[in-house]
Amino acid sequence: MSVWRDVIGQEPAVATLSRAVEDPAAMTHAWLLTGPPGSGRSVAARAFAAALQCPSGGCGECRECRTAADGTHADVDVIATEGLSIKVEQARDLVALAQHRPSLGRWRVIIVEDADRLTERAADALLKALEEPVPRTVWMLCAPSVEDVIITIRSRSRHVRLRTPSVEAVADLLVRRDGVDPPMAMYAARASQSHVGLARRLARDEHARIRRHDVITLTTKIRSVGDAIDAASDLSTIATEESQASSAERDAAERTRLMEVLGADPTARTQPPHIRSQLASLEKEQKARATRFSRDMVDRSLVDLLSVYRDALVLRTGAPTALVNEDSRQTVQQVAQVLSSERLLVAMDAIGTARERIAANVQPLLALEAMALDLRLPR
Repeated sequence: MSVWRDVIGQEPAVATLSRAVEDPAAMTHAWLLTGPPGSGRSVAARAFAAALQCPSGGCGECRECRTAADGTHADVDVIATEGLSIKVEQARDLVALAQHRPSLGRWRVIIVEDADRLTERAADALLKALEEPVPRTVWMLCAPSVEDVIITIRSRSRHVRLRTPSVEAVADLLVRRDGVDPPMAMYAARASQSHVGLARRLARDEHARIRRHDVITLTTKIRSVGDAIDAASDLSTIATEESQASSAERDAAERTRLMEVLGADPTARTQPPHIRSQLASLEKEQKARATRFSRDMVDRSLVDLLSVYRDALVLRTGAPTALVNEDSRQTVQQVAQVLSSERLLVAMDAIGTARERIAANVQPLLALEAMALDLRLPR
């Protein structure tokens, strides 16, 4: 067994990182791991951290490997951003942490899973640590692409690019690691477009499969301006409901845990000022997390929509390419029959524009309405 067993379809990247573990001359103090969503950037970073801590270079079985991989190793810190950005205060805390020598392992490893969410000031604060590296401290920054990270940071990091794994590799992982039935694993891998995390969710969560089906069938229902407005509203509602369902139980548990830590009486009608302040801070963090999750869900829905028009274009052109939505071929065929190749490209462009606008903090419903008007089928 190896720490790299779940880093699928990334042989060149694994070779580069393994060589750094084995050869000090190939090692450096800062790494930038990039790749499309679902390619396994954070999985690769954790595996790399485990290999660096392992006396055998990544056996996958020792205590160092297991604790580094699951995020409980004393010298491996994983920063997983749940808000919309990583603020300067967090970056300064990381810089201070980087100054400490490892307490148990051979390296102190700091993994930043969303380096593309660093604010400008946070990136500047982090840059200082990269310009003046501390011996035995390793930074692992993860981002979708090098362009998502400011040039001064990426110029001081060694770049390792991950690629989208094959559908077959993702399906095999779901069967091997999660015990998913092969047919379901193949469906989930194909429908997620090889996004490992989403594939796992689709395979295990019937509600996620229903949500995806509802999104896909919207492509055949948008014919009038009213239909477009309704479709945009449906997409926004789906994202909001998913966000609320995901966060409600977690938010309540976090509030209860905070009250216990503070020694507060949860039944009291009013709380002392210092407790109210802590609760307000928690609620602010939870709201930011919910906003990000809702926007991520909207984006996921748009990716699902885009796949239908992509598949329809494949059918119209006769390209020898497998369909993402093979399980919904009838819907794809219906779209392909009523839209020309040019109109399919217009629809794909409209979806891409909506994604860019939402990423730029345009109110999601407005961006969705503008997009849906361009997705109308001829009447």
